[in-house]
Amino acid sequence: MTMPRNINETNLNNVTLIRTGEDSVEIRWSFSDLPQKVTVYAGTSPDQIDRRHPVSICREKSSADISGLNPNRRYYFEVVPNRGSGVIISDRRVVLEGSVNFRDLGGYETADGRRIKWGQVFRSDNLGRLSDGDVAFLQGLDIRTVCDFRTPAEARKLPDRFHPTAPDRYLHLPIQHGEFDPAGTFERIKKGDVGWMTEAFMIEGYLKNIDNFTAVWSTVFNTLAERSNRPLVFHCTGGKDRAGVCAALVLLSLGVPEKTVIYDHGLSNRYIAAVLERIYQQIRSYGVDPDQVAPYFTAPQKAIVAVVDHIRCTYGSAADYLIDKAGVDEKLIEKLKANLLE
Repeated sequence: MTMPRNINETNLNNVTLIRTGEDSVEIRWSFSDLPQKVTVYAGTSPDQIDRRHPVSICREKSSADISGLNPNRRYYFEVVPNRGSGVIISDRRVVLEGSVNFRDLGGYETADGRRIKWGQVFRSDNLGRLSDGDVAFLQGLDIRTVCDFRTPAEARKLPDRFHPTAPDRYLHLPIQHGEFDPAGTFERIKKGDVGWMTEAFMIEGYLKNIDNFTAVWSTVFNTLAERSNRPLVFHCTGGKDRAGVCAALVLLSLGVPEKTVIYDHGLSNRYIAAVLERIYQQIRSYGVDPDQVAPYFTAPQKAIVAVVDHIRCTYGSAADYLIDKAGVDEKLIEKLKANLLE
């Protein structure tokens, strides 16, 4: 489900999409003034909405049920009131068999009322367990660039199954917190070595991702700014910590409010819940209480709040950090806003 958004300029408020089945969704909205006719169009790309053939026409209703969708395609919907401009919306999460935390950063509203374009920037957990169907699905999204934040050992242990068409558009940009490699985490847990898996450890790691990996973020933003490199996905192993810091930098630099950044970070806990329970069952089999390791395997809110506060208090803003600390050209930030906001 997408986050409710205030969009008074379109005469609609709180446009949300809920997936109700493999081939169906429900789109809801409220009116900022008197009820009116709302027309819904669909397409498999934000740039290819079929405005000749509506999928729903609603007269004085506040929702539309849409079915008969191809489960093997991703859809984007434009909700158009009779008076005012339309709003494009899609699933936040990209539903895949072998990835639980693959999601679109589109649709989030900036402080000045613009929105991030859908289908341009994705964040994810690892791409090593994708099914053949998943790979075909992602190829259909025309994703051109992959930024992989896993360590070399993590990447060797579970290589990505999806690769861009051009081999030079798989960018391996390792980020590691501390001396040990995340690839050995479960071996340490088996030995009962879990005392380090604390909330404080995670917060420290998030902050070090900002302070110690400026070269990574410079590469990500310089890559993202080039239209030919998009759509782009960045990922780590769980899609919550290293990918979470990257998402925060992207959203903040585009002008998305801090509370929305914190909201987006928290979605990881919703999407990884089922996998997390399986992980906890495995950890119990080692004789370890999952509560002891929970900060490591979840997306701690205090960690992303610490990042947001650190960026603001230490650097002024995400844009200031990228320009002054990471060496990103100021014009590039403006270029990103021009290309990714609508």
